[in-house]
Amino acid sequence: MDRKEKLNRIFLILLSLFVVMLGYGILLPTLPYYTERLALKDNLDTDLINFHIGLLTSIYPLFQLVFVVVWGKLSDKYGRKPIIIIGLIGFVIMQLLTGLATSLTMLYVARIFGGIFTSSVIPVSNAYLSDITSEKRRTKIMAWSGVSISSGLIFGPVIGGFLSQTDLHLEYSFGQLHLNQFSIPFVFVAIVGLMVLFIVVKWLQNSKQVSKFKSKKVIFHFSFSRYFVALLLLSFVIQFVVTLFETVFSIYGKDELAFNSNQVGIGFMLCGSVMAILQPVFASYGEKILSAKNQITLGLLISGISLIIFPFFNNEFLVYGLIVVFAAGGAMVTPNLLSAVSLISKKNTGRNISIQSSTNSIGQILGPIIGTWLVAGGFYYPFIIAGVSILLTLGLILPSLNLDKLNKE
Repeated sequence: MDRKEKLNRIFLILLSLFVVMLGYGILLPTLPYYTERLALKDNLDTDLINFHIGLLTSIYPLFQLVFVVVWGKLSDKYGRKPIIIIGLIGFVIMQLLTGLATSLTMLYVARIFGGIFTSSVIPVSNAYLSDITSEKRRTKIMAWSGVSISSGLIFGPVIGGFLSQTDLHLEYSFGQLHLNQFSIPFVFVAIVGLMVLFIVVKWLQNSKQVSKFKSKKVIFHFSFSRYFVALLLLSFVIQFVVTLFETVFSIYGKDELAFNSNQVGIGFMLCGSVMAILQPVFASYGEKILSAKNQITLGLLISGISLIIFPFFNNEFLVYGLIVVFAAGGAMVTPNLLSAVSLISKKNTGRNISIQSSTNSIGQILGPIIGTWLVAGGFYYPFIIAGVSILLTLGLILPSLNLDKLNKE
């Protein structure tokens, strides 16, 4: 494969990652307001609104957890492209169902459907990138994967916040589906997703050559080294904390800081912007200053401290500043962590990344549920507990992280 072909493939994969995270980002600032609207329409107890926000956030990664390893094994067997295409089709349908929902039940159905199918896109896309890049450049390319994901979190909240407050007066019903101004952000990203789907179908080449004459029995057998377990635990804690923060901040901004969806969206945009800018910087130049292990250590320390002090400030600009610090810490950790997982085994890269993604999903399930539960006792609790969790993890897992000598399977 020549350089131009490789760059084209990388671009298409990064585009797929971007559009999926764009959809995720669009929902972040709008979910509390959207859930409240549907809950009031269904005459539900207003005290349960935060509970539904947490559950709607968690149910998506729950179904990702159930299906992600299946998609990973299928991608190892049949190639990455068909699985990515299936995921993009599911993504488009999910966005349309979300935007046209007329009840919380329909919103739950949309989230479940999306969790099942979009669970293929991120881990399988990362496995594709791993297939076509050398070990030497693996950390760098995984950083660019992080940039695409973070870029979705830059533009998604801004687009979601802006389009959800348009003055367009749309009222169209299609049976149980209803199109109105609240549907606009989701219909928009569904159209963008459909365009990306057509581009991927037409121009992306499969990264695996599938034999038509040989059939291998798929054996679901995993052997975890202590090193791999340490990486998985670290992945879990990071995703737990990030999704807890995302869920609680959207409620915190709405109820405590009196932010509108645009202001909440700015917070998420800043987080995504910092991640997008700093991840490739740390991946490309970070090891000239700090080893991968020290980058992870410093990143965890920064993120943990910023969360602990976060609820003690209610000035808008100080809140945004702490979000930037929190994101900078995450930018040091994420590419190094993903690269370490992809380098454990050349033979089972798709499997290992999918297992890591499953671990992430467990954190994404528990984060919103525990976060919204802790909110009932006060907004101090979720942020402080999340920060302390990071610092405790740093002390417990750090001795097991030997990133210079990988334990090959």
